[in-house]
Amino acid sequence: MNPAVLQRPLRVLVADDSAVARGVIRACLERDRGIEIVAEAGNGLQAVELAQTLRPDLVTMDLDMPVLGGLEAIERIMAHRAVPILVITSADDAAIAGEAIQRGALEVVRKPRCSEEQARDLVARIRLLAGVPVITRRFRIDAEAPAPRPAPVPQQPFPAPAGEGAEGRIVAIAASTGGPQALARILPRLPSAFRAPVVVAQHISEGFAEGLVGWLAGLCALPVVLACDGQRLEAGHVYVSPPERNLVVTAARRLALVEPAATDVHHPSCDVLLRSVAEVFGAAAIGVILSGMGRDGARGLGALRAAGGVTIAQDEASSVVFGMNRVAIEQEAVEHVLPVDRIGDEILALLAARRRR
Repeated sequence: MNPAVLQRPLRVLVADDSAVARGVIRACLERDRGIEIVAEAGNGLQAVELAQTLRPDLVTMDLDMPVLGGLEAIERIMAHRAVPILVITSADDAAIAGEAIQRGALEVVRKPRCSEEQARDLVARIRLLAGVPVITRRFRIDAEAPAPRPAPVPQQPFPAPAGEGAEGRIVAIAASTGGPQALARILPRLPSAFRAPVVVAQHISEGFAEGLVGWLAGLCALPVVLACDGQRLEAGHVYVSPPERNLVVTAARRLALVEPAATDVHHPSCDVLLRSVAEVFGAAAIGVILSGMGRDGARGLGALRAAGGVTIAQDEASSVVFGMNRVAIEQEAVEHVLPVDRIGDEILALLAARRRR
C-alpha cells in the first residue's frame, strides 16, 4: 500500500441507490476511525463522476442502480481512472457477479446486515483491497458491445488415456480474493479433451456461487458445475464447492458436502478439500493455490505435497492478494511458483509427462 495512504484515513466512496443500504454500509465502516466515507452516490453515473473528482482509495458498488447500472459504472471508472472496486450487492444480482469481476471489480460480496462479525469482515476487506494496485482498462462503452472475454485458447490434441481420468489423476484448486480472476485465466486453458476431474474451493459469499459457475462455464471448454453431495467424479469436469458447505473427495472417488467444523474460519475450507484429495489420490494429485487473503489452504497443500502430489502456487506479481499462496510458499508446501497465465499450461504438461512414463 502507498505509505501516504497509511498516514491518513482510507477514503471510500459508497454507491447504492438504496439510502437504507448506504446507511448500513456507513454504519459498518464508521466503526473504524481509519476509514472515511468521502461521498455517497445514488446511481452509477454519480459514482463515475464522484470517483473522477474525489479520487477515493476504494469504491463500494451496487450493481442494480438507475441511470447507469453498476456494470457500466465499473467499466467507466476503470477506463478513466482506475480505482479498487468492491461490489456489495444482493443475491438477486448473482448471475452478473462474474461480469463485474471481468469488467474490473476486485471482489463481490453480499450486502451486510452490519452485525459485529460482518462489520469486521467488511472493514478488513476494504483495508486489504484499497491497497491493491489496479490499472486503467480501456473498454468500449457501448450498450450493444459484448462483454470482453479472455483470448481464445487453441485446442491442442489431448488424447484420453484408458482408465478413470488422466491415469486416475485429479486437479484441486484453492482460492479466495482474486480467485475468480485467476480461474478465468487457468480453466479456459484446459481443452475439451482434458482427462482429469478438477475440484475447486473458492471463498465466496452465499448466493453468488451459481453466478460464478455460470460465468466460468461460459469461458471454458469443460463443463463447470456446482458440486453436489454424492456426485461421482468424472474426467473433464470442473466441480466448484458451494459456499455454505465444505467439499471433500471420498475413497469411492465421489464428492461429499460436509458441515463446516466450528474451527473452520472459512467455508468452503480449502484445507479440508486439499487434505481429502491428498488422502485419496496421493501422488496422483496436482494441487494449486491461488490469490487470496488469509492462510486457508496452506496446510492442506502441505499435506498434498507430503503425499507425493505436485503443488503449484500463483506468484505474487499476478495475484490480487498475495496471502494464502504466500503462506503456502513460506511453509514450503509449494513446488512450483508460476504467473497465473502459465498455470494451465503447467497442468497440461504435468499430465502429459505422467502418460509418457
